[in-house]
Amino acid sequence: MAFCNSCGAVLSEGTKFCSKCGAAAITGTPAALPQPIAPGPPPSSGSSSALKIVLIIVGVIVLIGVLGGATIGIIGYRIAKSAKVSQKGDNVKVETPFGSFSANDPEETAKELNIEIYPGARVQKTGTATVTIAGIHTVSANFESGDSVEKICDFYRSKFPNASVQSSDQTHCSIVSGDKENSTTVSIQSSVGGDGSRFQIVSVSKKSSQ
Repeated sequence: MAFCNSCGAVLSEGTKFCSKCGAAAITGTPAALPQPIAPGPPPSSGSSSALKIVLIIVGVIVLIGVLGGATIGIIGYRIAKSAKVSQKGDNVKVETPFGSFSANDPEETAKELNIEIYPGARVQKTGTATVTIAGIHTVSANFESGDSVEKICDFYRSKFPNASVQSSDQTHCSIVSGDKENSTTVSIQSSVGGDGSRFQIVSVSKKSSQ
């Protein structure tokens, strides 16, 4: 059954004009309306590629860290396994493939400095040791004195007239003497509260091969 598109009257089959209003009858199947085209996927912004690169870099760094930690652990294990520790009383000596470390009696260590100790100075146990690595022998000793930084600095300045001297506000004095193979450093600073002074002497010498 067909209807007039103009007035809505019923049209007989095959009728070309509406008998009521005279409008031309439209026959046949109406053309299908065009279907909307679905939008395509949004263009890639490249953020996913950047994220992949970042993750790869992070993975490489983590892998290097793991390998480095394992290598250090193996080296440390071998050093610990080959190290020899000997003790006589308060004297402790550790020998490794790279050198030796000794924590001896402070008085004995002070004698190894081979320089005159400031009169009345008291050698301290803390920081007093000897280390030998790759033929370089280092002796370090700490001292305390009731005298001022200036007096102790003047004393060692007279012992090393050609040394380099640095001081600051009468609270610190540093004396460096020697060359690349043999050197002596005296670092002096005022004690906490300004009552007396503390100083450290470090002697570095190259051991001759025998």
